[in-house]
Amino acid sequence: MGDFIQNFGGDLLAILGAAIAFVLAGIGSSRGVYMAGEAGAGVITEEPGRFGAVMVLQALPSTQAIYGFVIAFLTLQKITSVSLPVESGLLLFIAGLPIGIIGLVSGILQGKVATAGIHMVAKRPDGMGRGIVLALMVEMFAIIGFIISILMLGKV
Repeated sequence: MGDFIQNFGGDLLAILGAAIAFVLAGIGSSRGVYMAGEAGAGVITEEPGRFGAVMVLQALPSTQAIYGFVIAFLTLQKITSVSLPVESGLLLFIAGLPIGIIGLVSGILQGKVATAGIHMVAKRPDGMGRGIVLALMVEMFAIIGFIISILMLGKV
């Protein structure tokens, strides 16, 4: 077992870090898009002409999954034919945590804000811009988590 950890432990930790970055951020995005889509379906049923505004607001929480995917991709690029040292694998694992955790939380919270924006569009068709701005305030935290993960990857 000690030889396995020494030979493949770094690669395994890096793969786990990539998985955490994408899976957690993907769960946050999926939940956020689901909530906004559920609200949007109700609005579109009553006002089909508001589809464009609803679609934009619903799509906003999907960015966390994109950020998680990019970090996972960059992490997996660090795995080559030569096994990573355990220390490097641990650093890559840790680099996936900021976007994974922040993406999970911010995706869900952005979905809630986007849902509120969709409700605003239902009552006031001119409220789309305001709804987008409010949802983008939550996006800022996902962007910061993404940048931190990128900076951490650059140190490995």
